[in-house]
Amino acid sequence: MKKIAFTPTLIIVLMLPLAAQAAHVIEPVMVAIPAGQFMMGSATPTPAQPGSPSDGPAHKVAVKAFKISKYELTVGEFRQFVDATSYSPAGMGDAKDGCWKWVKPGDGPWPGMPMAVTPGRWNTPAYAPGEHHPVMCVSWDDAHAYAAWLSKRTGKKYRLPSEAEWEYAARAGGDAEFPSGADLKGICHVANIMDKSGKAAFLRDLGWNRKDAECDDLAEYTTVVGMYQPNAFGLYDMAGNVGEYVEDCEHLDYVGAPADGSAWTANCTAGEGGGMIMTRGGSYGSRDADLRWSTRGHAGPSNLSSMGEGIRLVQQIDSRADLRTAPNRFEAELAKAQQAERARRGK
Repeated sequence: MKKIAFTPTLIIVLMLPLAAQAAHVIEPVMVAIPAGQFMMGSATPTPAQPGSPSDGPAHKVAVKAFKISKYELTVGEFRQFVDATSYSPAGMGDAKDGCWKWVKPGDGPWPGMPMAVTPGRWNTPAYAPGEHHPVMCVSWDDAHAYAAWLSKRTGKKYRLPSEAEWEYAARAGGDAEFPSGADLKGICHVANIMDKSGKAAFLRDLGWNRKDAECDDLAEYTTVVGMYQPNAFGLYDMAGNVGEYVEDCEHLDYVGAPADGSAWTANCTAGEGGGMIMTRGGSYGSRDADLRWSTRGHAGPSNLSSMGEGIRLVQQIDSRADLRTAPNRFEAELAKAQQAERARRGK
């Protein structure tokens, strides 16, 4: 894990009482999720492909109460962390500030996989077109660094969700297979995925004719968080926009998975660089038929990608006081960004 550089300004701020420190931080808007049980995974699991995890077998999991971010972590929220600490995600490959991106067919290092590491980072305009877009080109390691900083600044316990917590929060008490229920034509109301606008953008920019959903939300790539209908828990973008890191390492199926909602971090699937970690929720590049609540993705712990991997945090609940929610100035600014995005779309 990368180290945070503690500048003189940051050291002075950290000497302040926690309440004073927290007043200077825009914290993620959190939603309290009640304890409960659910069936995790799919009753008709996708067969495990070489190097890809299956979403079965379905199994019952009991989850304790917790809080989870109402929105995906934004460029602006990550920027305050970088500005306060001088933290810098390391680049990948030969690019000092490189991250994975979609490329034209044939331009990638592997036949049939149009992606490559190119110059770019979390604040590159193409990947971060606005402060209220979800942050990308950040890794699982970077997510841990941000959560540790936020915890220290606020005195609260922020962390990544377990894979079970994520799916429990996403399903929100329902048993539908897809975010839009049985009707995939309505998926553009609840998720930013590969729709008609996305297909047109990939064809224009990359010459790549991708299969698209039979709907259109007028967003080409990522968009301002919170633009789509929330789920029953009031959470936005649990499907699409960017995928979200969870705490669990990769297992190719759920045989032996914990039944208590905790992160599965033992007996991980071996892989390049010591193994992979899990991501959930799909992205702006996901096809509708691939975007089931049970769908599992993976990435390397230090992976940096503009193809749709981001962050959503959990706040651990240790007492009844942790269940309280407070007004958050983030949403006032977000509302302005959403209004501007609706105007751009002509809605």
